[in-house]
Amino acid sequence: MNLHAYAGAVLPADAERATLVARVFDPAVGGPCVAAIRGDRAVDLTHVVPTVSELLDRPDAVSVVRGHEGGGHWELSALIDATLRRDRTAPHLLAPVDLQVVKAAGVTFVRSMLERVIEERAKGDPGRAEEIRSRIAEVVRGRIAQLRPGSPEAARVKEVLVEEGLWSQYLEVGIGPDPEIFTKAPVLSAVGTGAEIGVLARSTWNNPEPELVLAVSSSGTPVAATLGNDVNLRDFEGRSALLLTEAKDNNASCAIGPFLRLFDDGFTLDDARATEVALDITGGDGFTLHGVNPVSEISRDLTDLIRHAHGAHHSYPDGFVLFTGTMFAPTEDRGEPGQGFTHRQGDVVAISSPALGTLVNVVTTAEAAEGWTFGIRALMANLAGRGLLRSAAEVVS
Repeated sequence: MNLHAYAGAVLPADAERATLVARVFDPAVGGPCVAAIRGDRAVDLTHVVPTVSELLDRPDAVSVVRGHEGGGHWELSALIDATLRRDRTAPHLLAPVDLQVVKAAGVTFVRSMLERVIEERAKGDPGRAEEIRSRIAEVVRGRIAQLRPGSPEAARVKEVLVEEGLWSQYLEVGIGPDPEIFTKAPVLSAVGTGAEIGVLARSTWNNPEPELVLAVSSSGTPVAATLGNDVNLRDFEGRSALLLTEAKDNNASCAIGPFLRLFDDGFTLDDARATEVALDITGGDGFTLHGVNPVSEISRDLTDLIRHAHGAHHSYPDGFVLFTGTMFAPTEDRGEPGQGFTHRQGDVVAISSPALGTLVNVVTTAEAAEGWTFGIRALMANLAGRGLLRSAAEVVS
């Protein structure tokens, strides 16, 4: 399906004043470049910071992106055009992260928490979901909508739900003291805007998960935000939480982009907290779906999620990115009544926010998606061949 309808929406609405970082794959050098978006150009900063991970650890990252002399540039409109056409022979945008570990927080919104409980009770069968949804909503929703996770009030509600036989592992991480934090995808495996996203061919119940994604430095400081699609297989996770990895981590099952927006005087962590993430799905069968994910309705503060991911218990020398969760679990029937929503091949999934632009992807199977071939060894070899690798002393300084 033609993605050019989204060409004008890839950039944030206020791109002229945003501090934006991109990764550009340049066939001329056979590898990725770190780029600053400035006006109608993407300026190459790779000779200054060979990886986004290194850039985000610099205290002067904003000034580097805004003003450091570049080593060359690409026309931004041409980059976006090639990206949306999936023309791999031309310079194009990649996911804007590289060596950072890709982490995710689950069950951080009440609505999606209840859907996880429903998945668990339905044992991955979408036909049973509506009946269970009605009962769960009637008994549970009013008790937990305003609860602060880990509070004494939450503990008392847990006692009531246990007595009623409705306690769940998803309610445990949703309102208990510890959130669900898991590794979403291997380093360098995320795809960017314009790419295909993959669901396992044998999955019959799956959906996108539109999310705010935070980029966090090695010190645990949130330094930027972007958008993400935490592609999810509801039938797999519903059968058993131990299938989480198979449900979450497959070829092209993690999309991030289109750019990193660094926190600065015009866009702060508080602005990220106030972000509304929109989801639009357009199918070749004429199906359309629209939803909005207000980050302000999250049950745990963003810094609380970061604290559970990073600290004395777990360090990340190259930083990490954190999917912060979604409240959006589509329940609209797409086919037979009572079967709910699931993807079909060719679906166009657009995740957008005025402050962060649009991440748009096309659904295929994980088996048919473009293969992941450029890993850490390939990146190191490419940077070494370009004379861009630094010594440990140079990186620390």
